[in-house]
Amino acid sequence: MLTIDRLTVENLEHGCVTDNPKPRFSYTLSGTADAAVRDVTLTVGEWSCHPDTQIAYPYDGPALKPFATYPVELSVTDEQGVTVSATTSFETGRFGEAWAGSWITDGDYRFTDKKISPKPMSFRRTVAPADGKTVVRARLIATAMGVYEFALDGRKVGDRYFAPGFTSYKTNLQYQTYDVTEQLADGGEHTLIATVAGGWAVGSFVFTRVNRVTADRQALLAELRIDYADGTSEVIGTDADWDVTMDGPVEMADLYDGETYDATKAFGADGNAGGTRWRKAAIERPKTEPKRIEADYGAPVREHETFEPVSCKRRADGELIYDFGQNFAGVVRLEIAGASAGQVVTVRHAEILNPDGTLNTTFLRTAKATATYTCTAGDQTYAPRFTYMGFRYIAVRGIEAKQLKVTGVALYSELTRTGDFACSDERLNQLQSNIVWGAKSNLFDIPTDCPQRDERMGWTGDIAVFAPTACYDFDMSRFLDKWLRDVKAEQLPTGGIPNTVPVQGYGFPATMPEMAIAWWGDAVVLVPWAEYRARGDRSVLERMYEPMKKYVNACRFWAGLFGFGKHRYIWWMPTPFQFGDWVAPDVPKMQQWQARGKWTGTASLNNTARTLAQVARVLGHDDDAREYDELADRVADAYVSVFTDGNGKLNDEFQTAYVLPLHLGMFPDAATRDKAVNNLAALVESNGYKIGTGFPGTPYILFALADNGRPDVAFRMLANEQCPSWLYEVKMGATTIWERWDGLDEHGECPIGDDGTDLMISYNHYASGAVGAFLYQRVAGIEPIEAGYRKFHVKPLLGGGITWANGHVDTPYGRVGSAWSITGKRFDITVDVPFGTVCELTLPDGRTQELTHGSHTVTCEL
Repeated sequence: MLTIDRLTVENLEHGCVTDNPKPRFSYTLSGTADAAVRDVTLTVGEWSCHPDTQIAYPYDGPALKPFATYPVELSVTDEQGVTVSATTSFETGRFGEAWAGSWITDGDYRFTDKKISPKPMSFRRTVAPADGKTVVRARLIATAMGVYEFALDGRKVGDRYFAPGFTSYKTNLQYQTYDVTEQLADGGEHTLIATVAGGWAVGSFVFTRVNRVTADRQALLAELRIDYADGTSEVIGTDADWDVTMDGPVEMADLYDGETYDATKAFGADGNAGGTRWRKAAIERPKTEPKRIEADYGAPVREHETFEPVSCKRRADGELIYDFGQNFAGVVRLEIAGASAGQVVTVRHAEILNPDGTLNTTFLRTAKATATYTCTAGDQTYAPRFTYMGFRYIAVRGIEAKQLKVTGVALYSELTRTGDFACSDERLNQLQSNIVWGAKSNLFDIPTDCPQRDERMGWTGDIAVFAPTACYDFDMSRFLDKWLRDVKAEQLPTGGIPNTVPVQGYGFPATMPEMAIAWWGDAVVLVPWAEYRARGDRSVLERMYEPMKKYVNACRFWAGLFGFGKHRYIWWMPTPFQFGDWVAPDVPKMQQWQARGKWTGTASLNNTARTLAQVARVLGHDDDAREYDELADRVADAYVSVFTDGNGKLNDEFQTAYVLPLHLGMFPDAATRDKAVNNLAALVESNGYKIGTGFPGTPYILFALADNGRPDVAFRMLANEQCPSWLYEVKMGATTIWERWDGLDEHGECPIGDDGTDLMISYNHYASGAVGAFLYQRVAGIEPIEAGYRKFHVKPLLGGGITWANGHVDTPYGRVGSAWSITGKRFDITVDVPFGTVCELTLPDGRTQELTHGSHTVTCEL
């Protein structure tokens, strides 16, 4: 007996609107032990086919029409002739059809201030379906220069934040489609109001607070498409008939500084408010014209978990300090009782408190992270819509606690949770929670570095090392597909990748035309590979293959530019910037981290070349595969020859310099590798089993030890509670991953001094959470052999006093599970194998067996 568990279009089960002329279909099956598939039929409209894969099967029927709805049916027949079916549908977008409307703006607004965001604009239009006609379908289609939100008759349209999303606007811009059929079905007049704030396109962004990068002022582009029962249609686009005002209730909106809202100016359902001066909108031509405006293809930011305060303390000056018990990215919702008109409530946000109990806002740098709300009379509710903060604590002024209920609302991209891990060590369970919350806080339309200070940029180095862990915890397919389009769009002519994507106003070194930066630019190779390994969709490799090649060739060029002999493969780029062993805790200064760039850069070239060879082999480019494998071999030989004594000992010893060649297999033989791993183990032991690695080494140090014969050292490092270590953060009460291992000392104070980073410390910075991959792959033992888990390992690694562990991953074929326990000298494991997959189980006693779909319990003696 078979069951269809999931059917998706473009990785969405429901609500897909796409401009892809060949949308992709995926499905997941489950079945009894004796079940087998005889036939699969996929029907899209009038077209049918028999897909040969469950993952991303592309439509290949008659050309799809724009603005249409297509039913989808999947039928699966088993060997006994029993057929099961599942249905869904999708809508097509514009397919390049010209907009009925034009870009509109406030033609009188001249925004010239520097380092701040513009005042939000509001647009209004009254619409009425044709008299005597029945509305059968109505869609509001919209985009903006800035971030927008629509209301229809006073009610918010849709549930997303920060539309149209953050993209490389000169190339890619998304539009959204909203179903408003129900609201318009009763006929009569209706009022549309759109509020457009500066966002990333016009507002203040990056730590230098650059504004007006994409446009000089906000602009809106939208159309309302109404289909009637008699087969006629009507399209109402943005034009000079729309009204505009700068007098709306949102008086200030800035990604860093927060939001100011005056409820006494709130629009009524008809769009009117006291004192509002409406005038006619002007047609606008933004200074940046995107090459493509496409139907939303990312993972929209929405509301998720909510948090009630775990404590509220009133200070002597009347300020209320709330603790939500969890560091997260989002906003607060204020429910105010019995307010007086004009009463002003101010909310400030921070990640940590000072020793005196006040908010520590020092590390926000220039970000004010403040919400200011002016009340109307009576009871009311407010939450910011055009900003967000990273925080655990808030300070509230202007109201008594008895008048106020506060709720924390987590905001992050719509990501399906696909994995989880737990074990007998509660400290590691908290670490897992910290990793997940660090990811949720920074998977915010783009992969940001942190959600609180004046940054929140798409740093490539963070996601390059974290992507494998992210792909265990979440279905990253739509999120990464969107971001990788911008990586491709912003690749430099010489092949380098900016170290933040989208660049959006960031200067040196992102704007240097020759720049290729090890481990940061590597994201163009490592992120698509991680996504492919997790989801099995080779189209991500096909789309990114040429950018990968261009980047690796650029790295090879810079390595060899001034080198001779084997030094041609030592990447110490002659341009002035590499991050090196970024935030390595064993050296205190930024310049010392960067000085390790020739070790980290050379290992990077080996890693990207070897990974590119694997990609080439998947795509059938065998000549390329041989070329890049040979390059990786030459780089490995150069690393060992130049940096070591040839016998497993580095000339200059530090943890990362051993970790990278060990993990990447760069040592020439087992004997040399064994000596190298023992030298690394000695370094770790002499350092009290504490972390000494920066960004490039931290994701791999436990693998480098455990996979090369020293799991004892790996588990002691994982379990260490001394600073710097993962569990030191847990011991200090962290609920997310820190940017710096020494973010707080034992007294709860931040010891960071003048190290050249301008007080760079975030307490919600997910890069070092890349250790999560070790928890899944070694402790739970789950790792794909074939992309998408068509074939996978379950091979738990025992150690660290852990007596049981559970892990699961929801793969494209279904749930993979590993649950093991130790009782005395008895080891028991239950493995869940999805339908259509094969598991290679390796027990601690060395025995292996092959398992097919079903749940299997196996025992051995230790």
